[in-house]
Amino acid sequence: MTELTGKQDAEKLIAEYQPRLKAFIRKHVANREDAEDILQDVFYRLVKTLDNTVDPIEQVAAWLYRVAKNAIINRGIKKHEDELPVYRNEALERVMLKDFSELLFDGSETFPSPETEYLRSLVWIELENALSGLPPEQREVFELTELDGLSVKEISQTTGIPVNTLLSRKHYAVKHLRKRLSGLYADILYS
Repeated sequence: MTELTGKQDAEKLIAEYQPRLKAFIRKHVANREDAEDILQDVFYRLVKTLDNTVDPIEQVAAWLYRVAKNAIINRGIKKHEDELPVYRNEALERVMLKDFSELLFDGSETFPSPETEYLRSLVWIELENALSGLPPEQREVFELTELDGLSVKEISQTTGIPVNTLLSRKHYAVKHLRKRLSGLYADILYS
């Protein structure tokens, strides 16, 4: 666990985390200039926090990624202020589901951190609880498409249920899951 106080090693931290943090931000932000602005803002906040806080920053990597994620979301909200709130909520929900999916299914880490393992287990538990609240038809189509990787067309051919019916069921399942998991997402993001 990395713990810092004051200006201790700020330049070293920036050099160490800049490539990974930049890649993370670029995955979530389409515009290169926006990504650079967010990266600068994250490191500015790091230096400012190190300068102004009495308490040390524990888990520097987690702190940096949380600040970056918040900045990405805030940038997205600012850019879409003129849109209707429904669209803003849907965009945030899409980001939430994408982030959960990456957390659950990203096998790129050979040895995930204990924090990542804990978050994965927490999300799996909450996902299972949310899925248990769905009608069986909706749960089945969601699990077959998202967890088992089957296409809607394959499911239709196997079950004889029309594709549009399956798509409708999946739509309602996703809507339910977005609503149920949004609280967990906020807790993870802002804790």
